[in-house]
Amino acid sequence: MGDIVDAQLQQTMPLLTPYRMGKFNLSHRLVMPPMTRQRSWNNIPQPHAAVYYSQRATKGGLIITEATVISEAGRGYKDTPGIWSKEQVEAWKPIVDAVHAKGGIIFCQIWHVGRASTYEYQPNGQAPISSTSNELKPQLQANAEELAKFSPPRRLRTDEIPQMPFGFTGFDGVEIHGAHGYLLDQFMKDHINDRTDEYGGSLENRCRFALEVVEAVANEIGADRVGLRLSPYADYLDSGDSNPTALGVYMAESLNKYGILYCHMVEPRMKLAEESFETTESLLPMRKAFKGTFIVAGGYDKDDGNKALAENRTDLVAFGRLFLSNPDLPKRFELNAPFTKHNRSTYCLPDPVIGYTDYPFLEDTA
Repeated sequence: MGDIVDAQLQQTMPLLTPYRMGKFNLSHRLVMPPMTRQRSWNNIPQPHAAVYYSQRATKGGLIITEATVISEAGRGYKDTPGIWSKEQVEAWKPIVDAVHAKGGIIFCQIWHVGRASTYEYQPNGQAPISSTSNELKPQLQANAEELAKFSPPRRLRTDEIPQMPFGFTGFDGVEIHGAHGYLLDQFMKDHINDRTDEYGGSLENRCRFALEVVEAVANEIGADRVGLRLSPYADYLDSGDSNPTALGVYMAESLNKYGILYCHMVEPRMKLAEESFETTESLLPMRKAFKGTFIVAGGYDKDDGNKALAENRTDLVAFGRLFLSNPDLPKRFELNAPFTKHNRSTYCLPDPVIGYTDYPFLEDTA
């Protein structure tokens, strides 16, 4: 009888069906995506992060960490975790162990903010680096009442670009952050990139740096442990593009050459970080172009996610805010249980518990 119930459940809920992602056996299709929480004091991951991630870990479930800075010059926000020092690497180990103890799979999202920074975050107060020397205009950040201001960037010299560090250590794999107006996106998007060398101008040239990074990381750890996140349609941090569909398809096709594990794309409706827009644009052309595992993100709920899977528009679905406020999200989907609402005001609160590890499990609300 139990087998019949399980079969019926899987038939009606594609999100709860197993999936083989390369060498990883996933027990369901829900992904916990990267979410910046700003609770890594002095850029060092803390013990409370082990609690936070292990709460949301499930056997065969994929977690992608919050964006993790690859070098001191890659910082742009207070108390975001890094992975450039021995102390940081050691601090990540118990967090990874805590997820593995639950049978979970954890990838680290590696990050360089590029021009989305200020002198105070840069070594010796130097200028942030970017594809351009054009300054990013002040932006309203999550949970902030005042506009965030950025320092004028320095355009990377052509000969510097191949030397950019994109390090890696530990974890089951790495997701390269190529989205949301940060360094790689600053090269890919034509609203930002105004270069006239081999890293600017044509679509191929603008995508060259991102693909070089993909190749370097894949060579270092194996393509079967590498993912890339992209947001071709997003305008976040003034990162618009004149032809986002062409950009997305070109990147999806180009990634096939390197055989990476997955491509993680943000839906066109999420042009800004917190706001969903009506649009006729779709990720379907990129889904068809990419040969590996395809992950979609951006404003998904349970019905939406099941529909995307049923229509073969994706392999996996990322749920950000739902995972943030419902640590046992797969179980709630399975039992058709109510969800706890997220509290946006505590997203980046500098507290190791409030708005972080204190969201209730189902048994706490019974």
